[in-house]
Amino acid sequence: MKNLELAIAKHPFFDDLPEEDIRSIAGEANVVNFKDGDVLFKEGEDADKFYLIIKGKVALETYTPGRGVINIQTVEDGEMLGWSWLVAPYKYRFAAKVITKTEMIVINGTQLRAECEKKPVLGYEMMKRMVRAIAFRLEQTRLMLMDVYGKRPKKN
Repeated sequence: MKNLELAIAKHPFFDDLPEEDIRSIAGEANVVNFKDGDVLFKEGEDADKFYLIIKGKVALETYTPGRGVINIQTVEDGEMLGWSWLVAPYKYRFAAKVITKTEMIVINGTQLRAECEKKPVLGYEMMKRMVRAIAFRLEQTRLMLMDVYGKRPKKN
């Protein structure tokens, strides 16, 4: 197995994915290094990439009128981001900004989506994995909102 295929196969998101599918995904991917402050994507932009973090940290952010930019979640080693490439209307729902020097596998989401259309078993597997990731992200957002908007004890 080549280095990129091995890196994809080792990433927790693709745990136990068949080697044939790993090979297909590797054909649409590159390892990219980002520096602190790099913006990966902005809320509302076309979602055409999918990111697997090898090492580093990325903040998922959203803009809220009256509050400004809110950090929704920090994504780290072994996690993924950029699920919007798989869900219509294929627009990023959040912004992503690199917090520390980060090494990632960047996958062409548009090509992977086309591959999933051609190979329904791969498509279904990607959907199952994405739903787990989205559910986790939703739970993290819920907890953050509870912290931001929850009742606070009165000061004496």
